[in-house]
Amino acid sequence: MAVLDLFLILCYLLAMVGIGVYFSRKNKSSERFTTASGSIPGWALGLSFYATFLSAITFLGDPGKSFGANWNPFVFSLSIPLAAIVATKWFVPFYRESGEISAYTHLEKRFGNWARTYAMVCFIMTQLARMGTIFYGIALTLNALTGIDMRLIILVAGLCIILYTVLGGMEAVIWTEVIQAVLKTLGAGMILYLITLQTPLSAIIKRGVQEDKFSLGTFDFNFQTSSFWVILGYGFFINLTNFGIDQNYIQRYHTAKNPRDAAKSIWLCVLYYVPVSFLFFFIGTALYSFYAENPALILELKQQVSIEKNIPLDALQASDYGDRVLPFFMKTQIPTGFLGLLIAALLSAGMSTMSSGMNSSATVFLKDIYLRYIDPAADAKKQFRLLLIATVCMGGLGIVFGMSMIGVKSLLDVWWKLSGIFAGGMLGIFLLGFLAKKVRNFEAKIAAIIGLLLIALMSFKDNLPEALQIPLDSKMTVVVGTVSIVGIGVLIQKLRTK
Repeated sequence: MAVLDLFLILCYLLAMVGIGVYFSRKNKSSERFTTASGSIPGWALGLSFYATFLSAITFLGDPGKSFGANWNPFVFSLSIPLAAIVATKWFVPFYRESGEISAYTHLEKRFGNWARTYAMVCFIMTQLARMGTIFYGIALTLNALTGIDMRLIILVAGLCIILYTVLGGMEAVIWTEVIQAVLKTLGAGMILYLITLQTPLSAIIKRGVQEDKFSLGTFDFNFQTSSFWVILGYGFFINLTNFGIDQNYIQRYHTAKNPRDAAKSIWLCVLYYVPVSFLFFFIGTALYSFYAENPALILELKQQVSIEKNIPLDALQASDYGDRVLPFFMKTQIPTGFLGLLIAALLSAGMSTMSSGMNSSATVFLKDIYLRYIDPAADAKKQFRLLLIATVCMGGLGIVFGMSMIGVKSLLDVWWKLSGIFAGGMLGIFLLGFLAKKVRNFEAKIAAIIGLLLIALMSFKDNLPEALQIPLDSKMTVVVGTVSIVGIGVLIQKLRTK
């Protein structure tokens, strides 16, 4: 890499740490660390949510999917407004009125500590899976560009994120995400501009239409494959989990100055994310068209993947190297100066999601584990110290998870599977308590056990005998888990009443 590119990347990293140092002057209490004392304006919170949605999974996974297949995963983005309607009407007022920083306190009040503990564990596992996937995405790109070992990249990036998150708390997290949101958006626009300089927009659209690259999937009501309806249902329930029970989001509702700003921030997130998600999918299609017209330019990447995956070159499919196409394009086609800015944009795509994940996971440890089971009488100074330690520990575990994911085929597929496993039970129990006021502890336990059994059967169906396999696409796991827990809980309650 050129010295100018390295200089730009270093300036970006120093700027993020500098923001953490700046806000460390105010970051002296657990309230400031977790909620910024309710001082964040709605527009900044909206950009923060948008930055969390637009992670390295989007930056690399979305173009990789549209390059290797079609726009079927874009339906996930189309589901976000539907979830936002529910969130702004019911979830935001509920959490703001409760005053509880932890998203899981409500579950204990409704069903007992088992529900709170289960949801909390699912949340932490989701955050570790998310951080691991994003760390790997960053490492994959920087390794392609620099040749530096992926593990070293994950370690250095992780330490930088931990540093500014610990120093500045939630306030630093949100304001760095505001900057990162702008950088990521500019980076996407810059990439598409550089592609269209070599391949006209009309040629991209023509080839995309001819080869059905813009397809959103089949509109048949087929739930055994990745149809339009499967992705829409998956996206709706995953985003209900995000807005309704993910500590990463619930905690930031309390950072807004008032409930109106908190609700407005969700719609700002939708307004930013959906069109930019469209842009990333179009980048994948544009790259497909560019390399279809210039096959010699991608031969090096295909040969490398062929050797690594032990697949004959003539049998290699576009999906086998989809996640690597954008990093390869950046390495071979981006001029000096622009490359440094784009890598800074990619780093920002990863850092934004991971910093908020570390902060919220530390909050869950303090509120749902330490103060609940270990030392409920801990003073303010001890609570603040524990938050800092927990943030470092979560960052360290995220680094380990990132290293363990090196070599996966598709970032988006891995993340979607893991999030579906953890989200189904967590959202089902929450909605059962939120919607069915008459359901009590006994019914909730039975419903949760049956729902989790179904989630396990769907998650590991490839390892089960055919007689035990549920004939549904794996993305339906979160849908089946959620609906079964709510439905069974209500049914048992009605039967007991009769």
